[in-house]
Amino acid sequence: MSEQRIRELMAAREVAMTARDASTLGSHYAPEVVAFTLAPPLVHRGAEVTDVEARRAWFETFEGPIEYEIRDLEVTIGGDVAYSFALNRLATKPKGAPAGFELWFRSTVCFRRVAGEWRITHVHDSTPFHMDGTLRAAVDLKP
Repeated sequence: MSEQRIRELMAAREVAMTARDASTLGSHYAPEVVAFTLAPPLVHRGAEVTDVEARRAWFETFEGPIEYEIRDLEVTIGGDVAYSFALNRLATKPKGAPAGFELWFRSTVCFRRVAGEWRITHVHDSTPFHMDGTLRAAVDLKP
């Protein structure tokens, strides 16, 4: 039952991203959440992550649809703590950009059961980078 609930939460995140539903996304987090996202700075904490208006403003930086896919989701649970990892795809077009982009990235999401409900306590998203001296993000990779 717990694994199924976490899978439901992750599926809801996938739908909320494509629907630009900032409220649903914000409702999944614990207040003390820590997030390592693709965008700077290195760390986002608490209200900065759960801020629905900030997320709505971020959605407004894109025109047209936002495609978001969570693939190969794995879930591990131990008591009141759980984690998941997956490959995620984001595709959209920034406002004013000549073209859109598609990006696959790695995502780990950690959960804690609070008052019987699973809440996200940590998110870590990352892209690999070329270790050939360029340090260029490897955003061209696909699973």
